[in-house]
Amino acid sequence: MHGYDEPVYLISVVAKALNIHPQTLRQYEREGLVTPSRTGGKMRLYSQRDIDRINMILRLTRDLGVNLAGVDIILQFKDQIDQMEQEIEDLKVELSKHQRQGSVAARHSLVKKRNIYEIIIFGE
Repeated sequence: MHGYDEPVYLISVVAKALNIHPQTLRQYEREGLVTPSRTGGKMRLYSQRDIDRINMILRLTRDLGVNLAGVDIILQFKDQIDQMEQEIEDLKVELSKHQRQGSVAARHSLVKKRNIYEIIIFGE
């Protein structure tokens, strides 16, 4: 079993699995939408994360009619949201650690869920 981020799939395997032409994958790379790893011999290797990203690109273009410029913007926003969600999780862990140590009283901290963002507020 390979890790989610481990680059193991050749371009021909990915193209066949997704029922697209390898040239499409090369175009996505030229556009900066996906960045496969390279072997010493310059062969492209894709991870499962790359394949999932390509599937999202295909859904956006095929099913929703989004052009590649729009896909790029959507993916940038998605990456930013993913990063912010990770930062929120990190802050929750940090807050929990401080609460366990007693450095922040539970009554002085608050975590609120608003839409897809959570806000941590420290009271006086």
